[in-house]
Amino acid sequence: MSADARRNLQSSDSGTAQSAEKLAEAVENYITDHPESVVLEDGGLLFDLRLARYSLSLAHGRCLLQFWSEERNLVRTVVGAQLRPGCLRLITRRMGVSKPGALEIVAQRDRRTPTARESERRQYQRLLERVLMRQSPDWTPDGFRSAADLEHSFGPAYVRGQLLQGSRGMQAEAVIGVSAAESRATVDGVLTVGLLWLDHCRTHNVGKSPRQRHYGALRVIVPVGMEQTTAARMRWLHPGLAAWRLFTLDEKTEELTAVEMEEDGNQNLRLTHAFDAQAAIERAQPGIEALLALLPAHAAARVEARAKEATEVALLLEGLEFARVRQQAAYGSFAQTLEVTFGAGGNETLLNVETEPLCRSLLARLFAARHPNGTIKDALFRLRTEGWLESRIRTGITEFLPALRQEFLYSQVPAMASGERGMMDLLTVDRSGRLVVIEVKADEDLHLPLQALDYWMCVRSLHGDRGLDHATGRMLDAWQRSGYFPGVEMADLPPKILLVAPALRIHPANEIVLRYLSPQVEWELIAVGEDWRTALKTVFRKRRG
Repeated sequence: MSADARRNLQSSDSGTAQSAEKLAEAVENYITDHPESVVLEDGGLLFDLRLARYSLSLAHGRCLLQFWSEERNLVRTVVGAQLRPGCLRLITRRMGVSKPGALEIVAQRDRRTPTARESERRQYQRLLERVLMRQSPDWTPDGFRSAADLEHSFGPAYVRGQLLQGSRGMQAEAVIGVSAAESRATVDGVLTVGLLWLDHCRTHNVGKSPRQRHYGALRVIVPVGMEQTTAARMRWLHPGLAAWRLFTLDEKTEELTAVEMEEDGNQNLRLTHAFDAQAAIERAQPGIEALLALLPAHAAARVEARAKEATEVALLLEGLEFARVRQQAAYGSFAQTLEVTFGAGGNETLLNVETEPLCRSLLARLFAARHPNGTIKDALFRLRTEGWLESRIRTGITEFLPALRQEFLYSQVPAMASGERGMMDLLTVDRSGRLVVIEVKADEDLHLPLQALDYWMCVRSLHGDRGLDHATGRMLDAWQRSGYFPGVEMADLPPKILLVAPALRIHPANEIVLRYLSPQVEWELIAVGEDWRTALKTVFRKRRG
């Protein structure tokens, strides 16, 4: 948040009334700076802003703030804002209620105090050791800990240790567990850290035995009901490198249960039908032109229009969506009308006469900040960096990856499965008709390989779903039956994964995890130069084997 914005917020603490415009700007700036924050009311979680949307509007001198998600909708009038350590506190009024209330937009998701977190993790560690001793009396728990070891990418949320067998402990299994008190994302990340722990045990001879121990297996323990993602991923680990064992732990009953990993897991896939993107853009053209008219001079050439659905077109600047044009039924008739909203990140504010000044202000700041020579200190420059890199790949794929077919490049394909992640970055085919999943990261991400594996599993499953197309009389996979890759002769091969990231932003642990994937998962790691915003060039490429 800028220094000016901070000074504006200080007026609420001194008792000076804040204007509706300044309040709207304060909310927008804070969420832009903290796009993964959460919204709390009376200490309860209402919205996760990774998944929810919000809008700001100015009406009759008031700042109206709306949040919505699949679960709920909330509308408040904001009358004050106070910047506090770790959060933005909003003084709000609810329609029909005279007494003001408060909302907190909190940057840190985990609301437990550091002391409470540490205590809960110590308790889980003792529980895990106790359960393992009872479940496996022939094995001895050894060296269990949860202390952070950032050098080796071990965070404090995971309890790691080993089980030793025999009097000399030469046979060993690496063990990692995570408790139900941790977030879903933390639980789903346990396998990545488990693979790193197994590799660390093998290469560092944990326990300093006089002779090398043999670590023949990895045991992963997750909470009951949270095993689906890990089970699906473990199915595609290299069977010759270790025995992969998954268990659920009921922390109340202390019951440890082995999980059977099925052939394809339980993905519950659903694929939306392809649509005519160019026709969608043409239908939205009047709304697009109305929005472009508000841009700074000579800025329109930098805008990318991309159809998200048959009835919705997004406008993007360097991969950041800043406006949308939707086609919807007019009230009281069957006629179609266009709705234009604006806002970066999760912001969706309706464009009308009252909000037009707010829109002009946002666009002026956005286009001034988001260009290759911008400053990293600006939140609008930093926001959705992966989208920026993805847009560079999408628009320059002919030169960057000439073996792939640009005319069949799909972005943010909504192939839904069990779990939180449902949009793959890029999907296309190569010249031989083989499906290629492109996963993009602009910053270090420990979990990049297994997140890419999630998409690979979705694409593979849909490719293997063969059915008769009655129009042509041919057997087609689910992709082509849903309108994707029209006319392409699809190769009867599993998909390939391309992992693309700046060379200095590839996490050192990524290659370790990739080595443990099944030989059936063909991958390639592509590192690009740090100046990718200006020129997209390959620095090095690595493949399996």
